[in-house]
Amino acid sequence: MQYESIVEVLGYATGHERQVRITTTDAREVVGVPTSLDPDIGAHEVYLHPVGADDVEIAISLAQIARVEMA
Repeated sequence: MQYESIVEVLGYATGHERQVRITTTDAREVVGVPTSLDPDIGAHEVYLHPVGADDVEIAISLAQIARVEMA
């Protein structure tokens, strides 16, 4: 999936509090709601609340994302 498409889907999901399924380059899957997206070269990551982990927020480097889709 193209970088621009990944940022576009994550940006939409972040702005509309929509759940996404992220597949990483090492074939791991994370499902959750993005809380912030920073495509700036210095940060280059998305933060999200994984499904089933209410008090947890994780960061994923955009470079580690192979695919993202609305869940």
